[in-house]
Amino acid sequence: MVIKFTKMHGLGNDFVVIDAISQSIKLTSAQIKMIADRHFGIGCDQLLLVEKPEDSRADFRYRIFNADGGEVEQCGNGARCFALFVRETGLTANTVINVETMAGLIVLTVKGDLVTVDMGIPDFEPTSLPFLVQNQAKTYNLMVNGAVYAIGAVSMGNPHAVLLVDDVDTADVATLGQAIESHHQFPQRVNVGFMQIVNEGEIRLRVYERGAAETLACGTGACAAVAVGRLLGKLNEQVTVRLPGGNLTIRWPGEGEKLLMTGPATTVFQGQIDCE
Repeated sequence: MVIKFTKMHGLGNDFVVIDAISQSIKLTSAQIKMIADRHFGIGCDQLLLVEKPEDSRADFRYRIFNADGGEVEQCGNGARCFALFVRETGLTANTVINVETMAGLIVLTVKGDLVTVDMGIPDFEPTSLPFLVQNQAKTYNLMVNGAVYAIGAVSMGNPHAVLLVDDVDTADVATLGQAIESHHQFPQRVNVGFMQIVNEGEIRLRVYERGAAETLACGTGACAAVAVGRLLGKLNEQVTVRLPGGNLTIRWPGEGEKLLMTGPATTVFQGQIDCE
């Protein structure tokens, strides 16, 4: 099975994007892992499928698969690439695009080389992640490898734990991130953000992503970090999030309101791969 694809990235968080409307696509988990492999395949953090919608309100269906072959609910950087892809390939000429995801309907707005994603309302209810705790709180004490860490927890359509750190450069992202990602209190695993607050309008962030390890940027992770920081009263309504791969702008008025993420998307190259 020969598949046409486009390689894209959002601030270095890289994707293989596949049009499953114009070509018949049915990939196994093993094939997705092969495509994502940086030595034997194309290489990517996630594989994105563009499909016809099942929801009548949507223009497209957006499916996301991590490098380990598992399907996940949401990816903010991928959503921006999705918007650029469907416009560049002629699947739509719209600048406002309604997209169906596992997490619900999202709205993508294209202005020049930037895409704004309406990420919906952050959900702090532990069952939405899911996160196994008795009561909802602004922060939780989590026992990890014999030490206790204070975390915030929020769903942005996918699950996130957020830790405040003094310096992201010295944060133990690899070891601690992996331990929290697979912690028994997160039965479906969790993305782990390490947030350094520079000031009320700026943070630095590194993210250990579920099923992909640390990436250069994580859009939903940036949204989650700002949501937790706002809930704790430490951040303004609009925040610049500085990730290893570049910057995102996150705007969230507060609880009960929708959160908006704005950033770039880039097409790298097009090709085809034999997945037999």
